[in-house]
Amino acid sequence: MANTETVKGFGDYTGIEAAKRQKIKGILASIFKLYGFELSETPIIEFEEFVRRDNTNDEAVSDVFSLEDKGKRKLALRYEFTFQLKRIASNKKLPFKRYQIGEVFRDEPTTGNRFRQFTQCDIDTVGSTLKEEAEILRIVDEITKELGIKAEIFVNNRKLLNEIMQEQKISEKDRKNVIKEVDKLDKLNEKEVKENLKKYNADKVLEVFKKPEKYFEKYASYKEIKELENYCQMYGVKINFQPSLARGLSYYNGSVFEIKTKEMKETICGGGSYVINNIQSTGISFGLERLYQLAKIKINDLKVLLISIGKDKETLGLAEKLRKNNIPCVVMYGKVTKALEYANSYGINYVIFVGEEEIKKKKFLLKDMKTGKESFLSENDLTEKILE
Repeated sequence: MANTETVKGFGDYTGIEAAKRQKIKGILASIFKLYGFELSETPIIEFEEFVRRDNTNDEAVSDVFSLEDKGKRKLALRYEFTFQLKRIASNKKLPFKRYQIGEVFRDEPTTGNRFRQFTQCDIDTVGSTLKEEAEILRIVDEITKELGIKAEIFVNNRKLLNEIMQEQKISEKDRKNVIKEVDKLDKLNEKEVKENLKKYNADKVLEVFKKPEKYFEKYASYKEIKELENYCQMYGVKINFQPSLARGLSYYNGSVFEIKTKEMKETICGGGSYVINNIQSTGISFGLERLYQLAKIKINDLKVLLISIGKDKETLGLAEKLRKNNIPCVVMYGKVTKALEYANSYGINYVIFVGEEEIKKKKFLLKDMKTGKESFLSENDLTEKILE
């Protein structure tokens, strides 16, 4: 018999879990649209060469799922959305603002809140300045508040990191690797990072990141951080300067952002600025799985089961009227005991019995499945009671 278990790092979602995920996606899409971002959809499978691009040394790119079709073409599952902007943003009037919500894939070990298939919720502005970066951080602030997540926004600038590397006389060929190691400060302890940096003769750079913020004013690119902060203040958004923040992908060339919470070890979402098609751009990506664990939102799980006891036409008619009032209905026929077991199994709130006696009285027996209370109600009173 075939193994029906999910592959490690992949999952099924049903019922309340699926409903909560859907609601979060709806909240994000609604806020994205409020700020003028338009929806885009792109293929899950691309040519492997296009997926990997010039970033083959990046950890995420090294974890790409590789495929081969019947024509022996080398293909790959998308690991993120940003690389596809190279195609869809071509020849678009600037700024081109798009959002996308969908599945991405990483062929990597699964740990804690890391999965091999997960849902990313991205926004990107192609043709951006620091003003657009501040707008994206405003969107982050609005989303986390809407979902009831207490979060902090941390920012840095890759130009500043490069200035520090240059000042510390770290060779150009080693800078990317040094930045990558520095970015692990929130994952590894300082001693481990220091040991990793010794092979590049760069361990002294850690002392720079311990300096107070005023120290960094001497670097030219720090001005961009202050300008970003000023625009964020116009939105009423607080940001925190973190000089060691780098982000893992090497294509970032300016501001980088990470959003964190004390409720979770991992980053909630992250992003930054980069060049696409020779145009300065910026974007951020939310992981749905992490938002799901943190979001404090209520799911309307109201459901009603109607049991037809030899009155199918009347039952179906009543179900349609309830649905017009936005009340989700399930209809079952005949066996009352079986129907009640079904209602309990799926956490259905109310059961309505439709039999000969109910049709004669023009009142229906409503059973509250949580309290066990039963009452005879008219069609209008039935709707009001269910929705109260």
